[in-house]
Amino acid sequence: MTRVFITGASGGIGAALAVLYAQRGAQLGLVGRRHDALLALKNSLPGDGHRVYALDVRDRGALHAAARDFLAQGRVDVVIASAGISAGTLTEEPDDYAVFEAIIATNLNATAATFEPFIASMKQQGAGRLVGIASVAALRGLPGAGAYSASKAAVRMYCESLRVELGLTGVKVVTLAPGFIQTPMTARNPYKMPFLMPAERFAALAARAIDRGVSYKVIPWQMACVAKLLQVVPDWLYDHFAARRKRKPRMGA
Repeated sequence: MTRVFITGASGGIGAALAVLYAQRGAQLGLVGRRHDALLALKNSLPGDGHRVYALDVRDRGALHAAARDFLAQGRVDVVIASAGISAGTLTEEPDDYAVFEAIIATNLNATAATFEPFIASMKQQGAGRLVGIASVAALRGLPGAGAYSASKAAVRMYCESLRVELGLTGVKVVTLAPGFIQTPMTARNPYKMPFLMPAERFAALAARAIDRGVSYKVIPWQMACVAKLLQVVPDWLYDHFAARRKRKPRMGA
């Protein structure tokens, strides 16, 4: 039986991945901040032996305790660090510094903290998947979203470093870069979201990439084309259009 540990499982991408893996017959460790949402998800899933861990992924001690408990039940095959937050941030606003810290701590630091407890056992078994969630927003800085863009760019580089570190061990590090996915996080976006994809469809495509152990995958494919274009657009042209783009609301706005 495949065993999968997923953070951010109380909603969005994490919950969609949990449903997909449970339908495949996997046994799940579900991590999220909302105990009621996690319990409802667990009770809706096929199979048994799923475990629920209600915690904030910024609490490294609590996260590691959950990982140890799940590891104690048996071999872990896939770890998905899908917990993430997004909010508009403006460097000129003193109150946004705390939001900046929270975004970096949740999106980047907690990804490393999620992977930490599993690496030794995966190296010992010579197999496993560690999955980080970056974003197309990591490719170019978005106005009013410096913290989010920076955090996701850092996730991509961190996962690349870890992939090379573990390259001779049999453990695969997979970086997924979603475009616009229908989740509570994107529901507040005040701008057009091309190629918006249901979370369930994203989960199916993500699972295929994880199965193959690909190093990096942009989903959907249309956004992969946009991503390649963004990387070659000259700064002056990107700046002209990006500066006029609508911005994600700041926290509390």
